[in-house]
Amino acid sequence: MEIGIDSFASAMYGDNNTLSSVEAMEQLLQRIEFADQVGLDVFGIGEHHKKEFLDSATAVILSAAAARTNKIRLTSAVSVLSAADPVRVYQSFATLDLISKGRAEIVVGRGSSIEAYPLFGFDLNDYDKLFKEKLELLLQVRDNEFVTWSGKFRAPLNNLPVYPRASQEKLPVWLGVGGSPESFVRAGTLGLPLMVAVIGGQTHRFRPLIDLYREAGQANGFKPEELKVGLHSPGYVSATNESAVAEYYPGYAELWTKLGLERGWPPVTKDKFDYLIDEKGVLVLGNPEQVAEKILRHSDALGGVSRFTFQMDNAGLTHSQLMNAIELIGTKVKPLIQ
Repeated sequence: MEIGIDSFASAMYGDNNTLSSVEAMEQLLQRIEFADQVGLDVFGIGEHHKKEFLDSATAVILSAAAARTNKIRLTSAVSVLSAADPVRVYQSFATLDLISKGRAEIVVGRGSSIEAYPLFGFDLNDYDKLFKEKLELLLQVRDNEFVTWSGKFRAPLNNLPVYPRASQEKLPVWLGVGGSPESFVRAGTLGLPLMVAVIGGQTHRFRPLIDLYREAGQANGFKPEELKVGLHSPGYVSATNESAVAEYYPGYAELWTKLGLERGWPPVTKDKFDYLIDEKGVLVLGNPEQVAEKILRHSDALGGVSRFTFQMDNAGLTHSQLMNAIELIGTKVKPLIQ
């Protein structure tokens, strides 16, 4: 199982949010560099278009990280493909692949944050149609140097070449999903690796959806080993269970309660938090041994997971706390899992 980190390039953490954007970006690049040094397999950067996040130009951040790392794979988490031009997405990540010498990947999705749609002039009523069409074009561009294609939301291509080409023969494209059964079936039908974002409740409840993915994949001729499943979950690792809770809970409660006001969720309470950190809950939180056990338990519950990524910069943690967690994940958690 591959182990990694996903970040939304949060500019909200540390010292009462007094960090400048320049400082926050530099610290993020330091964390990616350190994740490479301690042996993590992958680092992902999300895409948002909000004041509190610095990840609107994902491939630019990853390219800066590529110049400072050697082995770690670099991916989006996720690219909001519905509000982007698939040709430019491919070109950006193909360029990243050249800079990183073959370490680039793309995780594409429709986006749970919807601010990109009005920003780039797209209608939310076309939410799924946009993604379906643009995913088709992205895969054609990835697989063919010359592309002939037509659709509703973009000008047609008539035997036009797309450059540069990626270093990898087939640039990995994962499908990032939340809870829509149609998305799981789509990924299986296309034979794409699946990245499941579980941010609330109990992780095992996603098993029926993952079964749909595997069934659709096998029905369309893909072998079980081709149908990889990744799991993205919020979490945090500290020296002890007690310190993990003490460091993580205050910021988590504050930030997720704020997000809940936007999305209609109830406020976070300690009882609800304790439910999320129990053995089946989504939060992968604790000391290295407890965290490794929970990741393996989640993998078993979902029928086998190929990749697990922590989302840690959503709880007001400082740079030093995040660096310490990355060190524990690389030197303690990953060896325990392997």
